[in-house]
Amino acid sequence: METRAGLTERFFGFALAHGLETALSDPDVVESFVVRGLPGRAASTRGTYRSVLLSSPGRSRRRRVGTPFPSSGAVTPYTSAERAELLSIASSQRHVAKANSALAIICFGIGAGLRPGELVALRGGDVAANARFVTVTVAGRRVPVGAPWQKRAVDLASAAGGGFLFRPGGADRTQKNFVTDLCDRIVADPTAPRLSAGRCRSSFVCDHLAAGTALAELVRLAGIDEVGSLLRYARHVPAAPQSKAALRERLALGSR
Repeated sequence: METRAGLTERFFGFALAHGLETALSDPDVVESFVVRGLPGRAASTRGTYRSVLLSSPGRSRRRRVGTPFPSSGAVTPYTSAERAELLSIASSQRHVAKANSALAIICFGIGAGLRPGELVALRGGDVAANARFVTVTVAGRRVPVGAPWQKRAVDLASAAGGGFLFRPGGADRTQKNFVTDLCDRIVADPTAPRLSAGRCRSSFVCDHLAAGTALAELVRLAGIDEVGSLLRYARHVPAAPQSKAALRERLALGSR
């Protein structure tokens, strides 16, 4: 996302190039800019930029019907074939630490729905196993690791001991792109699916929606505050509720 100053400068340049510089306060000029002047930008980004420009001081308050820009959706979950290929790619990395870190993204992302920040903080001692379950404790919640990831979760935790599972050692764990940097350095065929923590988490949530997990339990497992936030994932699962109202209704029915 650009800064407000950078966005304003881009908007002025667009208006000047199209002879609209005398009508900068007109909402129609803003609309023309976000529709035509931001090639390649996601719909959600265009909508955000429109809101920023229309809220600028001195902007006309005349209301208009704008082009609908939907909010960003969750990334597509991995297919079964993609998951198998990702496992093969991760396991074949030349360095053991790199391979284990890639496997941790897959195992604890698809198997337990961990976010990147949660993965970065994960230690071997956070994984527990008994005769029935393998669980991971993260951010105050305990999540059962789903099949078929349990044994791999235990193996990764055993290898880490009391240390970090993901990129162990003295690296700066506050780096913004600490997880995506590792994903970008995975050696794989260009046509292979790209490893993404976001797609792994999306796979976890969508798997539970497809399996019919009670929504109250799913929001707890995923660390989500409001059931309506599941809508971005539900759009990938035809059998799941397809509106926030429907999600809330199912949640209420399940709690009775």
